[in-house]
Amino acid sequence: MSENPLQIFMEHDPKLMELINQSQELELSDGALPKKVKLLIALALDAAHGAVEGVNTLARDAMEAGATREEILETVRVVHFVCGIGSVYTSAFGLKDVL
Repeated sequence: MSENPLQIFMEHDPKLMELINQSQELELSDGALPKKVKLLIALALDAAHGAVEGVNTLARDAMEAGATREEILETVRVVHFVCGIGSVYTSAFGLKDVL
């Protein structure tokens, strides 16, 4: 993704961005679940909701956090089981330049 989709809020509502950044730190940092697992869950949810760019960004972030190609592909299998083939197409578009 070339531009952060939240750029408009960075420019026009820094307080909202501060809240989003605090939430992200709380929700995605290592805890009972490691960060990479949380990112894989988020990837699955974005795939289920048709968010191609989200799948792309979360896959990259998950790999940076230590996730393997195999873990990402297995995540796609799980989301397919729960949500169907549409999530696989979303994943395919989101992962085409990641894997």
